[in-house]
This record gives sequence, structure tokens and C-alpha cells, in this order.
Amino acid sequence: MVRLRSWLLSDITEQLSGHMGPYRKPTKAEHTHPWWKVMCLTGVDYFSTLGYQPGIAALAAGTLAPLATVVLILLTLFGALPVYRRVARESPNGEGSIAMLEKLLPKWGGKILVLVLLGFAATDFLITMTLSAADASAHVVKNPFAPTSLDSAQVIITLALLALLAAVFLKGFTEAIGIAVTLVGSFLALNLVVVIVGFWEIGSNLSLLTDWQRAMTTEHSNPLMMIAIALVVFPKLALGLSGFETGVAVMPQIDGGTKEQLDGRIRGAKRLLTTAALIMSGFLLTSSIITTVLIPEQEFQNGGEANGRALSYLAHEYLGGAFGTVYDFSTIAILWFAGASAMAGLLNLVPRYLPKYGMAPEWARAVRPLVLVFAVIAVVVTLYFKASVDAQSAAYATGVLVLITSASVAVSLSAARHGQRGRVWLFGAVAVIFVYTTVANIFERPDGVKVASFFIAAILVVSFWSRATRSFELRATSVEFDEVALRFVSEAAARGSIQIVCHDSRHLDPSEYAAKEAQQRADSRIPAEEPILFLEANIKDASEFQTDLIVHGKQKGEYRVLWVDAAAVPNSIAAVLLKIRDTTGVEPDAYFEWSEGNPVANLLRFLLIGVGEVAPVTREVLRRAEPDSERRPNVHVG
Repeated sequence: MVRLRSWLLSDITEQLSGHMGPYRKPTKAEHTHPWWKVMCLTGVDYFSTLGYQPGIAALAAGTLAPLATVVLILLTLFGALPVYRRVARESPNGEGSIAMLEKLLPKWGGKILVLVLLGFAATDFLITMTLSAADASAHVVKNPFAPTSLDSAQVIITLALLALLAAVFLKGFTEAIGIAVTLVGSFLALNLVVVIVGFWEIGSNLSLLTDWQRAMTTEHSNPLMMIAIALVVFPKLALGLSGFETGVAVMPQIDGGTKEQLDGRIRGAKRLLTTAALIMSGFLLTSSIITTVLIPEQEFQNGGEANGRALSYLAHEYLGGAFGTVYDFSTIAILWFAGASAMAGLLNLVPRYLPKYGMAPEWARAVRPLVLVFAVIAVVVTLYFKASVDAQSAAYATGVLVLITSASVAVSLSAARHGQRGRVWLFGAVAVIFVYTTVANIFERPDGVKVASFFIAAILVVSFWSRATRSFELRATSVEFDEVALRFVSEAAARGSIQIVCHDSRHLDPSEYAAKEAQQRADSRIPAEEPILFLEANIKDASEFQTDLIVHGKQKGEYRVLWVDAAAVPNSIAAVLLKIRDTTGVEPDAYFEWSEGNPVANLLRFLLIGVGEVAPVTREVLRRAEPDSERRPNVHVG
């Protein structure tokens, strides 16, 4: 059991920026790559949607699928792309739009917003894993050369692919960029062949085009009505926007900048986003046209041969079983690796935020335990949706749309802060469109927000439970004394004892110090010849969990005061007392008064705003931080 725990936690990191998952190299040096190679890394998520996007578009819009796809492309190039180019500029270390929004709301408001957005991000990335694996398994079971016995095994194959994905992350690998370049290059080349052949077939038999136009005009005779329907069904096509958040998350992998000089990295990220959007837009439009024109409508329905694999259907139909099987193999590989990209995104997000907030256990800073947690959740999601691509598309679209909406809002507010009125209007219009799209998607397909709500609720419950259980930690990343404070402490230690009186930082009148000293000398029998140091902790932001403590020394009349800004009063007092002991070699004596009020209410005040039952909580924090009672600072309560 000890060896298992050691293995699980062997890659625990002290960094708050999260893990790069399989992309992290085992060396200390940061390995970066040209932007086009990194584009392939994010492309395993973005481009892999071609495996199922054309079929979903045809299922949602019918004969109007190409027109609805044009709407998607316009919003991609003139909406999402400008938004994420701005996000890349403002978060060059891969923080993304969530970090931008975190800065807009102070204290607990910002934390709650981040937790909600993390719920939607978890929906996006986890459904990416399960939906991609489900579509990969669909390509396996529907291949003409696959045994018919596999027809009922799609769920089992999906679970096997997810298990293989988890096993890879548990083992760890470092050549993800090279794998991504190979997968994306071959997948796009094969799709290009299918698209060319598809247009060749249409050109050779123009009656197919005529039949499609006739069917479209028969169903929708009014051109304005066609446009209106294309706009209405657009939210169902939102899966085609899935790569932008990942594109920002992988920015640290791009060549061209150190932490001080990030211009090259930002330029590379903008090229990555623009090139990926242009390539994807071309494939989305052309694939939508050939699949809508060449594939009978009934084949897109659930159980049809083109359901979830429209381009694969065309590859088998017009290029033969051998080429179709190669296409299937390439699609299965990139869809499976899209799950790896999503897993890496989760491994970046969770350690970046939750441990910093105290809202995750310590083991959440290690890769392997998180991989196991995410794998179990993915298994549950797959079983719930029975490995159906169509059933999961609503949840996927909800996660994608909320993240893009939050990004558009973030850049709009950023432009407003910088006084860029023109960009405010531009980004504001994009934000309005995405807000409409998100709301429309939620109302039309409420299953998506139900799944997202489950993830949000789970994150909130686990986060606040973890925060409560970890509240008795020291919560100080470091403790430093300024010159005056160090002199106060050293001079007190030279006498052989250090008497610390903890004082409420809200009562700073000189008479308060005099009254407090008299009371403590009488109640605790501090000898008159022993000098007293007052210690005051000022709460700046109780929503923070861990902070660097800088202890300032102040002379207030005849009284010497140690002052520290902190996130929680008792934890900071305990950390300062231990630092005094370690600096001077003398165990200090700390004196408190009992807090007034209901003990339960005081405990809740401590958990939420960092104050409350200061004396007993300080003593408990010290007990947990220093098991040896002989070396523990002494706590006295009067």
C-alpha cells in the first residue's frame, strides 16, 4: 500500500500552473516547438471533430446543412478567432479566459465564478474524451471488415479505449508533439482525398446537385426562411468550435519567448489559431456539401451507416474497403488522441486553480490520482449515454459554448478597461451572439446543461468540503520579517523569552494597547519586567487560501507591534509563531482572549472570513503543524 501511494504521488508538483500531462518532459528545461507543430497538438481535438461533425450537421439541418455550416464558419472566423487571439495576447502562459474573468470579480465572487466555469470546462473536456472514444468505436464496429459480433460491443470498445487512454497517462510519455503531427497530417490528407473524390462524383453526376437543390427548395421555398432556419440550428453545430480553448491552453509549448519576452510566443499562438481556423473552415464547408449531396438522408439517422461517420461512409462508398479501412484507422487514432488532448487540458486546469484555493486535496497536485478520477468519471458518462455520439453532443456543445461565451465577455471587458471603444463594440457583438447561441442550445437541448450542472455541483461540493478540511493547515507559503520586526523579535529573544499578545487589528487606539497589556499581565500573570510584543493579523482577502506573509514591525508610542496582512487570522498567527521559534530558537508564549459569541457561528466565520474562534483554532493549527509538544509555541487564553 505504501509503494502504491508512493507511485501515485511520485510526480506531485509544487507549481500552481498545473501539469502538461503527457506533454511534460522529464527534464527541468522547458521544451518548446514551432507553432505549426503545436497546432497539430491542439488539432487532435479541433480537427478530429471532422469524424462526426458533418453527420451531426446533416442530422440537425437536413438539406440546409451547408448553409448552417456557413453560419458556423462566419462565426468562427469573425467571432471566435478574434476573441481567442485577444485571449492569447493576455494569457501567454496558457491561463485562458477563466483567469481573465477571475481578475474581474474580487474575493469569493471570483472564486465561485472560476468554480462554475471549471464545471463547464470539465463538461467540455470530459465529453470530448467520451464522445471521441464513442465515435472511434463507431468507426470500428461499422467497418465492413469488422466481425458482425462487434455490433453490440460499441460500449465495451469505448470503455477499452478510455482505459487505454488512462493507462498511457499513468505510464507517461513525452513524444506527444511528434505523434500529433503524424496523426493530424495523415488525417487531413485522407480527408482531402475524400473531399476531392466527393466533388468529382458530384461533378460527374450533376443530377445529384440538382436533386439536393430541389429537395432543399421543396422543404424551404423562402430564401429568408432558409437563412433563419440555418441560424436557429447553428447551436447544434457548435462542436465545430471546440479547439479554441485548447489552442490557448497549449501556448507554453510554442517557441519564441521567455517569461520576460513573450512576444514571439503570442505571435506563434495567433498564427496557430488563425491557420487552424482557416483549415477547419475549409474542411467543414466542403465536407458538409459532399455529405449532404451524396449520402441519403436516412443514413444519418441513429443506426444509419453514416451516423457519426459521414466522411468514413463516403470513403468506403467511393474509394473502396481498403482505403475506407485506412481512413477508419486514421480517424480512430486521432479521435482517441483527442481524448489525450482533453485529459491534458483537465490536468492543466485542476492543479492550476483548486489546490491554490485550498479546494482540492494535496494529492490533486499529482497527475496519476487525477487521471484515475477522470477515467472513472469518463466510464460513468459513457455508460450513462451508452456510448452514443448523438446523445453526448448536447453536453459537448454546452461546454464549448459556455467557454467561448465567457472568453468573449472577458475580452469585451478587457477592451473596455483599455478604453478601446471600437473593440468593445466588436467583442460585445460577438458576446451577444454567443450568449444567444448558448441560451438557445440550453433551451433546445437541456440535457447538456443538466450534465454541466452535475459537474458544477460536484466541483462546488468537493471544493468547499476540501476547503473546510484543509482550513487547519498553516496556509502560509512563506514568512518573512522586515528589518524592524526582526529587531523586535531578536531583542526579546535575547532576554530568554518572547511574550506575544495577540491583538485585534481593528482596535488600534493607544489606549487599547494599554488596556490590553494591563489585562493580559493581570490575567496571565506576565511579569512586569518582561516586554510584550503585540501581534496583529489583518484580513485582506479571506477567499485566498495560501499567502506569503511579510511581518512588519511598528513602534506605536511605547508599544512594539508586529503587523501582518493575511487570509486567516489564526493560521497566520500560528505561522508567525513558528517562524519566531525557528529564527530565534526560543518558543514564544502567545496570549489570547476568548472570543465572544456562539462557537458554531464563530467556526463558520473562520471558514468564510478568516476570523472567529482565534485562540482554539490557533492552538489546533500549531498542534497539526508541530507534532512535538516540547517544541510547540505555548498558547495561553485569559
